[in-house]
Amino acid sequence: MSIHPSAVVHPSAYVEEGATIGPECQIGPFCLVGAEVVLQRGVTLKSHAVVTGWTEIGEETVVFPFATVGEIPQDLKFKGERTRLTVGARCRIREGATLNTGTEGGGGLTSVGDDCLLMTGAHIGHDAHVGNRVILANQVAIAGHCQIGDDVIIGGLSGIHQFVRIGQGAIIGALTMVTNDVLPHGLVQGPRGVLDGLNLVGLKRRGVDRADITAMRAAFQMLAQGEGSFLDRARRLAEETDSPYVREMTDFILGASDRNFLTPK
Repeated sequence: MSIHPSAVVHPSAYVEEGATIGPECQIGPFCLVGAEVVLQRGVTLKSHAVVTGWTEIGEETVVFPFATVGEIPQDLKFKGERTRLTVGARCRIREGATLNTGTEGGGGLTSVGDDCLLMTGAHIGHDAHVGNRVILANQVAIAGHCQIGDDVIIGGLSGIHQFVRIGQGAIIGALTMVTNDVLPHGLVQGPRGVLDGLNLVGLKRRGVDRADITAMRAAFQMLAQGEGSFLDRARRLAEETDSPYVREMTDFILGASDRNFLTPK
């Protein structure tokens, strides 16, 4: 066990032999830290937080009461293999959230990027990969093997089906079930997840140039109404566009996936 001298560990917390507690960490009352856990500088575990498994948490991340980080997957095929979870810097993992390690069949790693907010009761399943600055509202459930891009926002009580990819900058409305891939910067809403346009508010907030937004809107219309199949339209767009944002959309569509796409109405 390695506990930095500047770390503060409450007497009622239990830190297993082998854990690494970095400088300026704070471990509150009745926390459990497992033997293979690494906490980087400034991590805070509030009371009753559990961090276990082969788990590494980045600098200044805060884990709130009753969150469980690094437990084994909810997968009947899991047979106890040694798999990992990594969480980036400056994340906020709120009360009751659950994050599982990976599975051997899924690559052995679940990952969360930097500056994410996982609200109360959010769940990230095995082998999922969540980007930077992602917001999961209350009770969002990310199933196994999902890929969530940077700057994605998912509204409360929504569920993401296993193997689904959600592209960078997309927004998912509350109470939505997403069963197919979502384009970068897409806007999805409705109980059974309809692709209803682009996340224009998010694009403007991030300072995307008006010309790029105009190009994305035209691309969206072509994907919705152009000739040929959805993939044919995407291939033509890829050949014609000089916008990096449209290129991001076409690369996503033409990339490897285990699901179909939500297509424009």
